[in-house]
Amino acid sequence: MPQKHRDKNKVTIFGAGFVGSTIAFSLLHRNVAEEIALVDLNKNLVASQAMDLQNAVPVLGYSEVKVGSLKDVKDSTVAVIACGCNQKPGETRLDLLQKNACIIKTLVPQIFKTNPNIILVMITNPVDILTKIAVDLLPAKKKQIIGSGTLLDSLRLRFLVGEYLNVNPQSVHVNIVGEHGDSSLPLWSAATVGGEKIINLKKFKKSVFDKLFLKARNEAYMIIKGKQATYYGIGAGAAFLIDAVIMNKRTVLPVSHFINGEYGLRDVCLSLPAVVGETGIMETVALDIGLVEKKELLKSAHKLQTALKNLAKKTQKQK
Repeated sequence: MPQKHRDKNKVTIFGAGFVGSTIAFSLLHRNVAEEIALVDLNKNLVASQAMDLQNAVPVLGYSEVKVGSLKDVKDSTVAVIACGCNQKPGETRLDLLQKNACIIKTLVPQIFKTNPNIILVMITNPVDILTKIAVDLLPAKKKQIIGSGTLLDSLRLRFLVGEYLNVNPQSVHVNIVGEHGDSSLPLWSAATVGGEKIINLKKFKKSVFDKLFLKARNEAYMIIKGKQATYYGIGAGAAFLIDAVIMNKRTVLPVSHFINGEYGLRDVCLSLPAVVGETGIMETVALDIGLVEKKELLKSAHKLQTALKNLAKKTQKQK
């Protein structure tokens, strides 16, 4: 297991594109990392991103920002995988699967060989399946492998619900769970605002709140259509997750992780609320959810498992 006391709060980010660089920028804002190493095959891009980030250091939290390599993993607390093919307009996250699976299969073993104690944060899509591929490669490290999952989806929904109820979204606690994609679902039965269950509020109408959920779920497609990529939301969300690991905050977050038993789910990686701290996934939070929600969650898991099986078949045929 990862050591409890580390010499340096260092983060190595693989991928210096929109997402990776924005995660680095968000970490500067949080003032949580002593050192940030950016790794990318595009040497001109990564050098420029590091230089640009360095220019922000004097007015943000101090961090050493540099162009890095795999060797930087050795003394890092967290490694982030934000590299791979981007989602294009009209393309689902699952369409990216075959393109990005090869990257994960090559990179993840190298990361853990370099530092067995590392906490690995998966950002690249389709994040749930790629997280499961990473876990299958190194089952003993499953608690140290965290996918960003529906963290961003949940943040989007919290904003929309807060806007609708005219309250600060930080007072809204609602989780989207399951796949980070089209089969995800909101846990309205466990959602609260100011300590009160949302379903008990006078303003609660399921049809209205389900529309808010659909808007939150589809926002990624709208953003990608308008500007080719999403990065501010995931950058802030990933930095929040990394902060929870580095500072051992034991924060409950809806992140993708290995599930084998909860809610009848078996051998799958998807998002459920979990306690996140210095050792990664410290425990899963058991929620009392409705029967309909459980059925939808099982459907979401089945979709992910089917996609993974299809990938295995395609890979076998190509050999």
